[in-house]
Amino acid sequence: MAMNFEQARQNMVENQVRPWEVLDARVLEVLGRVRREDFVAAEHRQLAFADVCLPLGHGEVMMKPVLEGRVLQALELAPTDRVLEVGTGSGFLTACLAGLAGEVVSVDIHADFTAGAGARLAAAGVSNATLATGDAVLDWQPQGQFDAVVLTGAVAQLPERMLAWLKPGGRLLVIRGASPAQQVALLTQEGNGRYRDEVLLETDLPYLVHAEPTRRFVF
Repeated sequence: MAMNFEQARQNMVENQVRPWEVLDARVLEVLGRVRREDFVAAEHRQLAFADVCLPLGHGEVMMKPVLEGRVLQALELAPTDRVLEVGTGSGFLTACLAGLAGEVVSVDIHADFTAGAGARLAAAGVSNATLATGDAVLDWQPQGQFDAVVLTGAVAQLPERMLAWLKPGGRLLVIRGASPAQQVALLTQEGNGRYRDEVLLETDLPYLVHAEPTRRFVF
């Protein structure tokens, strides 16, 4: 029997995402509208709405829907916001960000991710997202500043250079710390080099390239 993707998507929103304290109506609407099944590999299409991380290649994964919902809600995006996403992946979260904000810039270190996401976003009619390929942890530098920055992979420690990408009052969502008990945290710029640091929940995701913990050698 063919899968009813529309019904599966609404079940995902109502039975997975909403019970995870995602109550923002705009976030629930965008998760119920963007066709998640079009942003996963063909062999995982039947699992597009499952409560699991899906492999993307290069050791990376697509977040669980519930985590995507919490991330989108925490950013509190306005329709005029300019957003930077570090880690494009499949492009699904990019599409959701674009549905909530005015402009999205998304960067990924893997050129094949950028190409694949670009094709999926174009097919979905997303016109306010710009993709780039580069190493945001070490040397890639965006143009201008952003109302919100979101890292879709983990970092052992947040690179300080990323804080400079925020506009005054901007928000940065980071997944930081040591696996398997990483923190999802929201940093809000309060001026004069001060940031409010709010820990939202724990999760466990692969690290961004060059953001892994330093290996400790045991003799």
